[in-house]
Amino acid sequence: MVNQTPEQVARDAIDTKLEQAGWLIQNYREANLGQGLGIAVREHPTDSGPADYVLYVNRQPVGVIEAKKDQSILTSHEAQTARYADSRLKWSKKEKPLVFLFEATGQMIRFTDLRDPAARSREVFHFFKPETLAVWYEEPESTRYKLHNNMPPLAQDSLRDCQVTAINGLEKSLAANRPRSLIHMATGAGKTFTAINAVYRLLNHGGAKRILFLVDTKNLGKQAQQEFHAFKPPGKEAFFHENHIVQRLASNTIDSAAEVCICTIQRMYSILSNSPIDESAEDMSPYEIKQTGKQQKFVQYNPKVPIETFDFIIIDECHRSIYNLWKQVLDYFDAFLIGLTATPDKRTYGFFNENIVAEYSYEDSVLDGVNVGYDVYEIETEITQAGAKLKAKEWVDHRDKLTRKKRWAQTEDDTTYSGRELDRSVVNKSQIRKVIQAMKEAVETKIFPSRQEVPKTLIFAKTDSHADDIIQMVREVYGEGNAFCQKVTYNAKNPDEVLSDFRNEYNPRIAVTVDMIATGTDVKPLEILLFMRDVRSKGYYEQMKGRGVRSLSFEELHRISQSASSAKDRFVLIDAVGVEKSCKTESRTLERNPNLSMKDLLQGVAMGHRDDDTIQSLVNRLTRLNKQLNKKELDRLEQITGNSVQALAKQLLNAIDPDAIVELALKNAKAAGFTRGEDSLTEEEKSTAREQLVNAACAPFDNPKLRESIESARREREQLIDHVNLDTVLVSDFGEQAHENAEKLIRTFQQFIVENKEEIAALSFFYQQPYQRRGLTLDMVEELYQQLQKPPLLLTTEKLWSAYSRIKPGQTKGQNQKRQLTDIMALVKFAMGIDGELKPFAEQVDAKFKQWIFRHNAQRKSAFSAEQTEWLRMIKDHIASSCCIERDDFDYNPFIDKGGLQKAWGLFESELDTVMNEMNQELVA
Repeated sequence: MVNQTPEQVARDAIDTKLEQAGWLIQNYREANLGQGLGIAVREHPTDSGPADYVLYVNRQPVGVIEAKKDQSILTSHEAQTARYADSRLKWSKKEKPLVFLFEATGQMIRFTDLRDPAARSREVFHFFKPETLAVWYEEPESTRYKLHNNMPPLAQDSLRDCQVTAINGLEKSLAANRPRSLIHMATGAGKTFTAINAVYRLLNHGGAKRILFLVDTKNLGKQAQQEFHAFKPPGKEAFFHENHIVQRLASNTIDSAAEVCICTIQRMYSILSNSPIDESAEDMSPYEIKQTGKQQKFVQYNPKVPIETFDFIIIDECHRSIYNLWKQVLDYFDAFLIGLTATPDKRTYGFFNENIVAEYSYEDSVLDGVNVGYDVYEIETEITQAGAKLKAKEWVDHRDKLTRKKRWAQTEDDTTYSGRELDRSVVNKSQIRKVIQAMKEAVETKIFPSRQEVPKTLIFAKTDSHADDIIQMVREVYGEGNAFCQKVTYNAKNPDEVLSDFRNEYNPRIAVTVDMIATGTDVKPLEILLFMRDVRSKGYYEQMKGRGVRSLSFEELHRISQSASSAKDRFVLIDAVGVEKSCKTESRTLERNPNLSMKDLLQGVAMGHRDDDTIQSLVNRLTRLNKQLNKKELDRLEQITGNSVQALAKQLLNAIDPDAIVELALKNAKAAGFTRGEDSLTEEEKSTAREQLVNAACAPFDNPKLRESIESARREREQLIDHVNLDTVLVSDFGEQAHENAEKLIRTFQQFIVENKEEIAALSFFYQQPYQRRGLTLDMVEELYQQLQKPPLLLTTEKLWSAYSRIKPGQTKGQNQKRQLTDIMALVKFAMGIDGELKPFAEQVDAKFKQWIFRHNAQRKSAFSAEQTEWLRMIKDHIASSCCIERDDFDYNPFIDKGGLQKAWGLFESELDTVMNEMNQELVA
């Protein structure tokens, strides 16, 4: 309507929004409160003047709207709204006060619920539905009131201290009506478990009716669903999902009975925008896809999913930029936002209003024994560092990237490639072989020398093709079969099944991935991470390292790795590409005009980026591709999609052609029974027609196989397989950080000995003079071992031995042996300076036994008999494993099989106790 005042323009927009939310709008004089559930009465008289809108639900006045022109500062009109709410309504009998207060322009809405404690206004995306206000009005307390007053004390029995702190901190924040809360907890500290406990309390005590658990990849959604299903609330016999419906959204329909919805942000956008997406669009985080400012997600109101659908939104891995271009998905809902992250950056803190309700760092988690520390082992090869050169006319394999079919041919020109080009344009099998061989040797001799089986190992590859090459080389170098090493990528066969086996079964021992389990996926038995790809994002790198940090008890680790001699006490990061030293960015910035790769364009279209610039860019790339590929390659793409590359480009171009859009809009209008001319078409009709054309043209790109085929075809289709240049390992050793960690560990151990020499019996044994000593027992050794294992020390025999072998290799023996409990005594004696060489306790006992028996035989009239010597050796072996021997020990193997105490007494008679006491003293001292 022309010549409207700013106020009238705003009123029209407000009317539209109210109607979208299901309200009937009536003028006061023509009011008919029986016409529907929710009636918005305009210019309603009150004893303090006419209110712009009074909201009626079931004939009862429940709220008021103060309408203002655009660009008004709405908070300055809150007193006016409150005045109308307190006023007497003409011709209306209020049974209760008006408690729902709105200030609105055509662009913005603020809302206050007077039932809240310390009620204050908040911005909302849209008006609530009348059904919602009807329910709220009948409830004596608002959700915020319940959060402030109704939360019972937290049952802490099954929770770690950091989880208790996080839940209490969150509930304190929610009680204070803080709209955004950030939980910073280290990877492995149990963020999801913490969140599920909080969800249970919010549903049962905090007034929540439905909670959204938001993720950014399908894999994280599956894992969250598994954890919800495995959760048993404190004091309850039933699992969470037996009393609360948990829905993981795999379609665009939200179950009306669901109390917890698990969803990717990509799918939630598609739900709000009524534009279905293929599941493959959920495989990759939006953070990994470059975007432009024109690809922002402009969310419009969807009556099927009103803004009050969720009371709380828990955002998993919120450090990633899901709140960058996708921020409006979060802004849409009137819900508390709760962020979970292990690696926050500055933008994360800013988005959550610097409201950090819990902060538990990786360093804290290591000190508490929740996670384990790590060492860095470096492998450098000549070709990794400097690349190599293939001369022209060299006969080599040329391999098709997509089919991996090879042809034997000469190179056309000299080909010089750098280390960064490895496994993209050129594959050097020798380089891969040397890295895998160096890893194998390092694990067997330096990293886990006492292990009989290969520790669970995860290798990060550059691409799927690179992963395949690594897998074949691992199997060859280790001499193992298919089950030993497998691929876990989105393109692999049954990746979820392989991942489950990798986590829970003996095989595979080694898994190779690209992105699928780079973040958020628990594989607790992991003890080695091998990086064969660089990572430039600091946050992403920390997440990838996090795959190895989870602690694991001895029993659980022993079930997977049977030669493990202790609980998981560390993991080792093997750096084969310089990833530890490469420059990392704090966070991904939003570029104004980035040169998007074909991969980003294709994935972006699949995820719903359908703006004109994106479509036009894809048209241009496809047109170029059509000219670059040969007929065989074009035919292969056509077989996948049923259309030629040229036809795909034409369909996309037609979808954004204004004439085609108008033509379809006119057809739609005619089909609906309307006669339209081009000039009378509304913007909504043209927008609908464009959406139809674009969705149809983009539909082929939902197919991940097509996207992969186009992406592979866009690059050089063939890789050169360089078998001419053989690689050489330049460095294979622990890095400086590992050396520093070892020194710190040894200092901590030595300090512990000095500080506890009088309190712990096993330590005081070596500080007392020989004539004051009481016998050393296995119980004393176990007491010492338990004290060392407790946080914050977390010192195990294996870890200490490894540290000494790194710092004092010339004085340390027995690195390859399986550690015994009594080896802790060898470490104590070496740290105290009693022994000049660190060697296994059993070796020390054996050497002292030889001296003792030689001396005794020389002093006796007759040497020990052969049978006596056999029994003395059994006694010696028992002392080596138990520190001492007593008469009761003869009732157990191996003594009992040989006749037990009676046989020993028959052999040594009255000398038995003397011999035992001497051996207890001299072999242990």
